[in-house]
Amino acid sequence: MRKICSLFLTLLFLSGCSTAGSHMKAVQSDAGDRVTVGKVQREIRIGMPSSQVIEALGSPNIVSTDENRLEVWVYDKIATDVSYSNSNGGVWLIFAAAGGASGAASTSQRTLTIVIKFDADKKVRDFAYHSSSF
Repeated sequence: MRKICSLFLTLLFLSGCSTAGSHMKAVQSDAGDRVTVGKVQREIRIGMPSSQVIEALGSPNIVSTDENRLEVWVYDKIATDVSYSNSNGGVWLIFAAAGGASGAASTSQRTLTIVIKFDADKKVRDFAYHSSSF
C-alpha cells in the first residue's frame, strides 16, 4: 500500500509539472497587396497614364497641384510590425502552486512616400520615392 501511495504522489507531482514553453507571433498591420519600393520601380514609368498608376498603386492619399498647376499625387504608406513572445511555466504541488509568466514584445515601423507628378495630358512626367524603417 505504501508503494502505491508513493507512486500515486509521484505521478500526481509529475503530472502537475509544466515546462516553460515559448510562443512567438508576428502581427503585421498592412494588407496583402502592399505598395513597396520594388512595386514602384517595376510598374511606374514616365509617360504612363494616371489610370494605370491607380491600377498599380491604388488611390493616392493626397492630390494637389504644383507651381505650374499640374497635378501631383502623394502616396504615404505606414506599416507597423509587432512581434511578441511569451513563456509560461509552473510546478503544481499537492495543495500549493507556484508559477510564472514572462514575455517580450518588439515593434518596428516602415514608411514609404511616393510623389508622382503628371503633365497636362495626365501622364507621369516624374516620380520619386522615399523609404524608411525604424
